[in-house]
Amino acid sequence: MLAYIFRRLLLIIPTLLGIMTINFFIVQTSPGGPVEKMIMQMQGNTSSALDRITGSNQSEIIQSDSSDTQSVPKYKGSEGLAPELIADVEKLYGFDKPIWERYLLMLKKYIMFDFGDSFFKNSSVMDLVIEKLPVSISLGIWSTLLIYMVSIPLGIKKALKHGSKFDIYSSTLVILGTAIPGFLFAILLVILFAGGNYYDWFPLRGLISENFWDLNFFEQVKDYFWHLTLPLTAMVIGGFATLTMLTKNSFLDEISKQYVVTAKAKGLTESKVLYHHIFRNAMLIIISGFPAAFITMFFTSSLMIEIIFSLDGLGLLGYEATLYRDYPVMFATLYIFTLMGLVVSLISDLAYTWVDPRINFEKQ
Repeated sequence: MLAYIFRRLLLIIPTLLGIMTINFFIVQTSPGGPVEKMIMQMQGNTSSALDRITGSNQSEIIQSDSSDTQSVPKYKGSEGLAPELIADVEKLYGFDKPIWERYLLMLKKYIMFDFGDSFFKNSSVMDLVIEKLPVSISLGIWSTLLIYMVSIPLGIKKALKHGSKFDIYSSTLVILGTAIPGFLFAILLVILFAGGNYYDWFPLRGLISENFWDLNFFEQVKDYFWHLTLPLTAMVIGGFATLTMLTKNSFLDEISKQYVVTAKAKGLTESKVLYHHIFRNAMLIIISGFPAAFITMFFTSSLMIEIIFSLDGLGLLGYEATLYRDYPVMFATLYIFTLMGLVVSLISDLAYTWVDPRINFEKQ
């Protein structure tokens, strides 16, 4: 097993390199980059944008001479700007270097986990990620944990009571949970319970209260989960439905197999057959989907929830970085998320061997 783990860890390197390479060249060659964004600000006479580039007199640097205006502009919207000013903007964002040099420089820094500074926020990328991480960790871990705690027992019970009234009624609720988007359910929760039109039971903004650090430990825990109640409810409602039906179908498929009939014929109890034989085989498909479910909940599904409940997390950070073409933030979050996904995938494989010792990765 140690040899397999070592091979998988080595495989992370080319996988991560390939993902970063493809995304780097696609994003860097796409129009509408940070240079164009800054040029648009300058054309709109945004003084702060100009001050960031140079301390020269604005009237001297905005307009170029007649020979410059007749040449084909390098960037869309750069007509009328002096070439020296555009060169300063390119240098500011690192675009004065050829793309291959920017690529190698990024790889060199990322190996040392040096992600540089944000283009449009006065902070390093690592500081931004650390600042937003508590929100995403809270939403990702707790929502994934709750979804699995609800879905697996419910799916097992539905499989054991297949065709009963409980199965029919619970399936109706599951279908409703699937049909309602998480963000729409979040808006409904805000209207009902967060000071919308009815009750004002839960806070609408932030992860903790302003006086959080003045509270004792138990009050802090209560305040923390008080703020998380509505966001987690919105995320769990939309996420548990698929896993519940997957668990049910997986257990139904195993229950009908011959080894279950043989185990019962030998006099084994229902619980022993279920948890010592069926559970081990049926859970393999559930475990295989855990990495994707965790990464999805951790980083992507929380975007709308963060916006609705005013939670400043990684989802909102990534959205803003894409909107403003903040390349250091975009590539750093991609690098971190991909690396975590690959590690979680390895942990998922190791969990296979724990659930079913018959699985052996040594020969692969």
